[in-house]
Amino acid sequence: MQPSMFNLRVPIDGRDDVFLMNTLTDAQMVVSSDVASLLDRAAADEMDELDAESVHALSILKENGFLVANREADRRALDTFFSTVRHDGSELHITVLTTLQCNFACDYCFQGDHGDYNKFADKMTPETAARVAAWIERELDRVRPERLVIMFFGGEPLLNLPALYDIAERGAAAARARGIDIGLSIITNGLLLTPEVVDRLVPLGLKAVKITLDGDRETHDRMRPLRGGQGTFDRIVENMRHVADRIPIAIGGNFDESSFGSYPALLDFLRAQDFAGRLSKVNFKPIIRATAATPKGVLPLIPVNGAGKPLGGTCMTSVGKGGVAKAGCDSCGRTTR
Repeated sequence: MQPSMFNLRVPIDGRDDVFLMNTLTDAQMVVSSDVASLLDRAAADEMDELDAESVHALSILKENGFLVANREADRRALDTFFSTVRHDGSELHITVLTTLQCNFACDYCFQGDHGDYNKFADKMTPETAARVAAWIERELDRVRPERLVIMFFGGEPLLNLPALYDIAERGAAAARARGIDIGLSIITNGLLLTPEVVDRLVPLGLKAVKITLDGDRETHDRMRPLRGGQGTFDRIVENMRHVADRIPIAIGGNFDESSFGSYPALLDFLRAQDFAGRLSKVNFKPIIRATAATPKGVLPLIPVNGAGKPLGGTCMTSVGKGGVAKAGCDSCGRTTR
């Protein structure tokens, strides 16, 4: 057995624990350092004389993809994943950006609140929305899927409700006319999510909403403020409370070396809420930055291209995890049951 090439390992400052993540399986675990050291022993082929506890830990690591038979098995798994995403015709999955505008100013966002970007960012027109809906109808006839999934994304998709409603209504009508199941999902910051929005979309096939919380109140308000600098945590949570009895809610979050320590407090807070039972998933991802932040016991993540030059920064939120579709892909927005 060998450690997967998709493993990410980050020590947790001040604790004898390590955060493990496999970017292919999306498995995330917090383990003791001695469990994490089993990955080093596997890499060095030093797996003799293991006690029962270590054998059990190894089985869990293997089950979640942290240990694989060999690197070739890793590559085959990756090839299978991409083949499924590209060629499985049972589902037509479409991501629609209703606008690139956003009312937040998250400093890690790949779009960012830079200069006049937000003022001039694109917003889908009614004419474009109608063309998108017509294209979806043509694709239904071409692909002939069993299921249509439309995910609304942005920017902040709820800043352009007319386009969102139009595409949802036309898409639902086209799917149902062909006897095709439909599922809608929304990836939103949650600030504009209201019962009225949910009630209008549920009859059209809305199955899930994903909202991003970047830690406890203090941390989230620092990481995800309004463009004017105001905090957003309390209002988002109140909006969640108002719609939780109408639609399952998935929680995503983005963390860096300054914020990951706040997630236990966030989890405790969510567990204490009266809508906790309606949360379908909680999933956190590391922030990838174009330049390295000052590390505080945590390794910074800097993506580079084949020439070794840094790529533009972006967050790695699990955009589609909300219970809508059949396969999983964080980068393209596909979702899992």
